[in-house]
Amino acid sequence: MTDGPNTPNTPDVPGASDASSERRTDIGTPTPDELREQVERTRDELGQTIEALAGKADVKAQAKEKTAQVADRIHDKAAHTAQLVHDATPEPVLDAAGRVASTARANRKPLLVAGAALLVVLLVWRGRGCR
Repeated sequence: MTDGPNTPNTPDVPGASDASSERRTDIGTPTPDELREQVERTRDELGQTIEALAGKADVKAQAKEKTAQVADRIHDKAAHTAQLVHDATPEPVLDAAGRVASTARANRKPLLVAGAALLVVLLVWRGRGCR
């Protein structure tokens, strides 16, 4: 038996050798380039899978993300509630509250002293009431 044009070992491309042939030699056997592409695709998929698993395993990052989401929700609800209270409060009450707040900002020391004195009085009064 001699190698003829229909033998599997003979390349279809003239001048090409068996070792450098880029065609499949059998139906199910991939070429070296196809194997390299498959290995690269597999590496990429494996890298993405590892990143996803690492993200799921990073409990600290998940906790921080969840905390940030909860804090945002609380902030939004607080702002919404403050707006509802502001809308429901009559103007004279808002004006009086604004005047009290500006007075308190201007006189912080006397207010702190008065608050501390009130706290001491309440603690003494409670201490004597328990005996």
